[in-house]
Amino acid sequence: MIRPIKYIESIEEIVEIHLKTIEISGGGTDGIINLQPLQTCIHHIQNDEYYPTFIDKLTHLVFVANKSHSFLDGNKRIAIALGMKFLLNNGYLFVVQKFAEKMEAVSYQLAAGRITKDLLREIICSIVYEDDYPEELKLKILKAFNADL
Repeated sequence: MIRPIKYIESIEEIVEIHLKTIEISGGGTDGIINLQPLQTCIHHIQNDEYYPTFIDKLTHLVFVANKSHSFLDGNKRIAIALGMKFLLNNGYLFVVQKFAEKMEAVSYQLAAGRITKDLLREIICSIVYEDDYPEELKLKILKAFNADL
């Protein structure tokens, strides 16, 4: 039996998660720039024609949260926190810690423009469903992380 996906319910929930993330992770500015991209995102990921799989939905959520600069500070952190929340909502408790640990460096590189959305999807899929990155993905990540060197 396929369980229905449990989505983040509101932009207010995202703002609350952002405030808590800033507080717990060592501070920063808690101001809002523009919540429209995140508001649109939480509705769009519910459209199975555009985002047919759980990984597609999770990837888009993390990508938009990271790249849209909805907040004055903490956009990379909120991307990780929202990804963790989405995983928890949908019973992926076993992978949340690994997601948080691996996504820290990924989120930074995504914000810097070194990781594409397609590569982000591969990384997230591997984090959720595999014990470690396959060698081919490790090489892609290494190349992306060292793109400017």
